[in-house]
Amino acid sequence: MDISRPDLKVRRQRRTWAFAAVALVAVAAVAFFVVRLKPAVPSVERSAIWTDVVKRGPLVRQVRGPGSLVPREDRLRLIPAETEATVVRIRVLPGTKVTSDTVLMDLVDPTLTQQLLDAQLQLKAALADLENTRAKVNSDLMTQRAGAATVGADQQQAALQAQTDKSLYDLGVISGLTYSASKGKSDELKQRDDLEKQRLTLNQASISTQLAVSQTKVDQAKAILSLKQRQLDALSVKAGIDGVLVDLPHQVGEHVAPGITLAKVVQPDQLKASLKIAETQARDIQIGQPAEIDTHNGVIPGKVTRIDGAVQNGTVTVDVELAGALPQGARPDLSVDGTIDLDRMADVVYVGRPALGNENSTISLFRVSADGTTAVKVPVKVGRASVNSIQVLEGLQPGDTVVLSDMSRWDTNDRLRIE
Repeated sequence: MDISRPDLKVRRQRRTWAFAAVALVAVAAVAFFVVRLKPAVPSVERSAIWTDVVKRGPLVRQVRGPGSLVPREDRLRLIPAETEATVVRIRVLPGTKVTSDTVLMDLVDPTLTQQLLDAQLQLKAALADLENTRAKVNSDLMTQRAGAATVGADQQQAALQAQTDKSLYDLGVISGLTYSASKGKSDELKQRDDLEKQRLTLNQASISTQLAVSQTKVDQAKAILSLKQRQLDALSVKAGIDGVLVDLPHQVGEHVAPGITLAKVVQPDQLKASLKIAETQARDIQIGQPAEIDTHNGVIPGKVTRIDGAVQNGTVTVDVELAGALPQGARPDLSVDGTIDLDRMADVVYVGRPALGNENSTISLFRVSADGTTAVKVPVKVGRASVNSIQVLEGLQPGDTVVLSDMSRWDTNDRLRIE
């Protein structure tokens, strides 16, 4: 027969509750210590970061921008159409070397031949009118001279008669009335002679005016004929300069209007670089600053010759005159990279330009420890920047190694482990 032991049951319950309390306290303690633990330091592979050493010394400030080689304005010829015409033949294709007399294409304008013929006839008519006017004015001049000579002779005869009559009157041979009549006739012919001389002078001046008017018509007809002849000659489109044909935008059978560009010829050894510099970096660029143009097949020295006053799409166009010989393969529209030297800073602390951060600001960089196993974030005050370097004002010392690559994913961490 079993004997009931209630004290044993109570002891077992107490033991169970004690174990549960101890376990609860242990879990709470572990949770407390886990919460108090700092998060683990993240790690980064050494091959995934880019570092540089802080240095002291001279720093050349530079700006860089992409661009292309373009012809110099004085070494470029755009050939326009002088009349409405139709392309009937293309003789040279783009890329061909040409001379000034090379015919690039042939045009046709059926109305121009008729206009040239009309201009020739107008010139002949103007020349005939000039000769007719010259003959007429010379004939009129001869008639006027003959009339003036007759009046002059009559006046001389009357003057002699009046002088004779005066002598006879003084001797009492003739009456005063006869003398007065001869003297009056002499005075009248003297006035007529003066008037004829004035008319002759005026007619001579009029002759010059009439001939000048006719000559102007001749000159006008010659100019029109010269224009039509030049337009007819321009139907055989010539290069005009020695160089390379780079553009021929028309096809056979195409109709062109006056002023339309028919072809573009450049001298390939006379090029300049046209760079696109970000507007934020272009403020310190000055005319005459040295530059280098990388054609990806050689580097050419040069200098800044023009800075565009307008900003387009966030960039400023800067022209660089090339001072060295062009490398093989250099041609118009070739893509290049240009670097312009702004100034030289003699003795500054500087480091490679980080992936993020502007000049004259305070940025955060990870400084690598001496053993190279960890990196600590430090604030760094930077000054003026160049293409690949930036001035360090505060926060770093020469010899420090810093991470320059983009570390924005670790912005919330102050320390990194480098593996």
